[in-house]
Amino acid sequence: MMRSLFVSATGMGAQQRQIDTVANNLANVDTVGYKKSRNNFQDLLYQIDRTAGSQSSQNTTVPVGIHSGHGVKHVSTEKIFTQGDMKNTRVELDIAIEGIGFFQILQPNGAIAYSRAGNFQRDQQGRVVTPDGFPVEPEIIIPEDARAVSVGMDGTVAVQVGEETLPTPVGTIQLARFSNPAGLSPIGKNLFSPTVASGNAIVEIPGVNSMGTLVQGFLEMSNVSVVDEMINMIIAQRAYEINSKAIQTSDDMLQTANNIMR
Repeated sequence: MMRSLFVSATGMGAQQRQIDTVANNLANVDTVGYKKSRNNFQDLLYQIDRTAGSQSSQNTTVPVGIHSGHGVKHVSTEKIFTQGDMKNTRVELDIAIEGIGFFQILQPNGAIAYSRAGNFQRDQQGRVVTPDGFPVEPEIIIPEDARAVSVGMDGTVAVQVGEETLPTPVGTIQLARFSNPAGLSPIGKNLFSPTVASGNAIVEIPGVNSMGTLVQGFLEMSNVSVVDEMINMIIAQRAYEINSKAIQTSDDMLQTANNIMR
């Protein structure tokens, strides 16, 4: 059986994976805080028929060897944590991170997840929560009679209550960073969970030790570029087609060989 049939099949599978990733990126082009994904591929093992540098005679060696590849494999899907565009919303609890860092979100199971999405709201208890009702950690409660909410660059949250003219602090939003953010595991709902690869969370006040700062009234949008994804889609489509063409050509060659005996 011709090796090219199986090699081309791995190529088609890899390009299908690429299209899946591109489609997910495009689907989330307007998702707050979304970070685009990128596939990483590796070539498979090689069959070595002659090693470079082997003896060709008593006094000479072969300058170039003979090897045959076995295709490609998908090894990882990497999140790219570049800054997304800032959208001015003028909403009090819309908060964007400018620079490094993640919001800490308390999940129903008690575990802390991490997010770049800052489209927060208030629940019935006055807590600052995500659209799914998950509270920010540490917990921040805004009084029911608060007239205005302000969030400083350093994460300080203050409110104006009743007829008071001076704002009253009610808490501080802290950020977390990781030595390897690409090692975080996406779990949906704009959340990431830590892994052994990401390392432990380093929690700091915004603006301290290279941590990013907060911007109230803005949202960090997806960092997906539609133009780049369209280009990636075209490249993947053409590569898929040419791999399928290689399979068809290999099949034609096999048919020609079979017809010799007829």
